[in-house]
Amino acid sequence: MPKLLKQYLPIFDWAGDYSRDSLIADIIAALIVTIMLIPQSLAYALLAGLPAEVGLYASIAPLVLYAIFGTSRTLAVGPVAVVSLMTATATSMIAEPGTIGYIETAIALAMLSGVFLAIMGLFRLGFIANFLSHPVMTGFITASGILIAISQLKHIFGVQMSGHNLMEQVNSLISKLSEINSTTLLIGLGCLLFLSYVRSGLMGLLLKVGIGEKMANILVKAGPVFAVIVTIILTSGLSLDQRGVDIVGLVPQGLPTLHIPELSLELIEKLGSAAILISLVGFVESISVAQTLAAKRRQQIDPNQELIALGMSNIGSAVSGGYPVTGGFARSVVNFDAGAMTPAAGGFTAIGIALATVFLTPLLYFLPKATLAATIIIAVLSLVKIKPIMETWRYSKGDFFAMFLTIVLTLMVSVEVGITAGVVSSFVLFMYRTTVPHYAVVGQVAGTEHFRNVKRHKVITDPRIISVRVDESLYFSNIRYFENAINELVASNPQCKHVILMCSAVNSIDTSALESLESINSRLKAVNIKLHLSEVKGPVTDRLAHSHFLRNLTGNIYLSQYEAFKSLTAEQ
Repeated sequence: MPKLLKQYLPIFDWAGDYSRDSLIADIIAALIVTIMLIPQSLAYALLAGLPAEVGLYASIAPLVLYAIFGTSRTLAVGPVAVVSLMTATATSMIAEPGTIGYIETAIALAMLSGVFLAIMGLFRLGFIANFLSHPVMTGFITASGILIAISQLKHIFGVQMSGHNLMEQVNSLISKLSEINSTTLLIGLGCLLFLSYVRSGLMGLLLKVGIGEKMANILVKAGPVFAVIVTIILTSGLSLDQRGVDIVGLVPQGLPTLHIPELSLELIEKLGSAAILISLVGFVESISVAQTLAAKRRQQIDPNQELIALGMSNIGSAVSGGYPVTGGFARSVVNFDAGAMTPAAGGFTAIGIALATVFLTPLLYFLPKATLAATIIIAVLSLVKIKPIMETWRYSKGDFFAMFLTIVLTLMVSVEVGITAGVVSSFVLFMYRTTVPHYAVVGQVAGTEHFRNVKRHKVITDPRIISVRVDESLYFSNIRYFENAINELVASNPQCKHVILMCSAVNSIDTSALESLESINSRLKAVNIKLHLSEVKGPVTDRLAHSHFLRNLTGNIYLSQYEAFKSLTAEQ
């Protein structure tokens, strides 16, 4: 099999060794994940403001395409909470929720996201996602979790609620408290309590009564399915829909019609920024899950191929009437824990979802939206993480600022503004840090050949020698700061006769930095001070050899800082 074909179609990498044991393991995992995905897909479609069936459509083709193009053996692709929220935010700015135009816009958003991801993968641009720093992503996901939970309270209380940010939604909810439907509230609270217990306490009870761990795990994951079945039976049997309980209603039976969505230039302009943000957030979430699970089995993930796989999955979702998708944490962990051996498990899951779409959708007519809302709330509460926020505050005030800004703007303005502000603030902090390179005046640790910061250690120094350890590569944005630092050190030490730049951490010196070094050398020469270098790496020395700097250097280049200090202190 040609290497290039395996690179872009990883299915050929694992399909050739596919065994009977793998088949059995993948089918069992697929069964468990399918049970979990049916209510989850319906719930996330509701969160995105889309009809319930769209969530099912978005869980079929993406799984099949990821099995063909993906490099993770256990990643499960489909609708997820944060991307569903971002889809709702972007789509509602263009079309009215509940209209055909809204659905078509969400489908177009999936197509744009897919194309953008695929292009990034083909040009190997996965590194762009690095601009979404971990603190920013943590802040964004936490804020999104809060927004999602608040937005679903309208279904728990059985009231109409509007608003795109936290304050608008809370004010809208407060104004509607007098209209709460008590029956809906009873269903919603009951589901919340049941699902909360399923997640926190059911496993221990099942193990205690003698049920095996594997079966107990399946029953716990099937908790939302039990909630769906029970509330459908209650709603139908007691005609609760006639008491104001909002239900899913008629869900079209059968598989979606395949079609390529129309993308006008105007629509691309309106959705472009949202598609890019959804793509980046989805990719970061997906690759994080994939790499975590792959590490547990000592497998490898190709980030650039993952971009292509996610791109094809989103294109497939759009063509089959779905909305933007990515690799989900919860379903992927379930897939992994259930024993999935290859991406074929995703293909079998897609078959299960397809069968449910064909045969089970009529049974969903009386499903209360409060049940789906409870499913969403319980799922997203795990996204709200306070501990990492406090740890970031203690560890890095700069990173906390970026995180805090992301949280506040996501909650108070919009998800797009929040994540954009987080990226921009992280980039500004990065640029600031690069313009202020770390350096240290060092001295010799007594009895050793080691040199350490004079501010941190008791070391041996010589008033005639200033030894400066440079802790970063030197280039145009930071060299001016470093040059000023050298000038200040020399000005404050009138006995200085030698300046040694310890370059063990310097991996490169660009043209701007080279000119500044030449300037430093000339100024020091004018006041009878020699400039020396120590521990210069080979590639850096090779580049310096092509310049006039080494020929004009007033001092020497030493192999080690110890050699330089020993040689210069011996001079009279």
